[in-house]
Amino acid sequence: MLVMVYGVFTVAAASRSIYQLIAQYQEAPLAYILSAVSAAVYAFITVSLVRGGEGARKAAFVCCAAELVGVLTVGTWTLADPSAFPDQTVWSDYGMGYLFIPIFLPVTGLMWLRKAHRD
Repeated sequence: MLVMVYGVFTVAAASRSIYQLIAQYQEAPLAYILSAVSAAVYAFITVSLVRGGEGARKAAFVCCAAELVGVLTVGTWTLADPSAFPDQTVWSDYGMGYLFIPIFLPVTGLMWLRKAHRD
């Protein structure tokens, strides 16, 4: 299930950011670049989870931690200085535009990876 959600978020974030970078870049470049970065992070985690193995698990763990830091940083930044983001990113307002899944996804991923490591 976790792999599927990361896969869906990879496609959603990538397709949205690609369109925005091509068609609307000048409106909110920082927001669109951050959405593209989130898509890349989601894709890397998806591939790592599918690949399996100790090295992939460690890489996914590091990326999930980085994703959580990104969501918390961008979420706080968008609340503290909304003018910095004329348009939403995937991580804006802690993922409110995506039903807060972006804030729960890395936490769930970290917990799952930690449990999988112990088993």
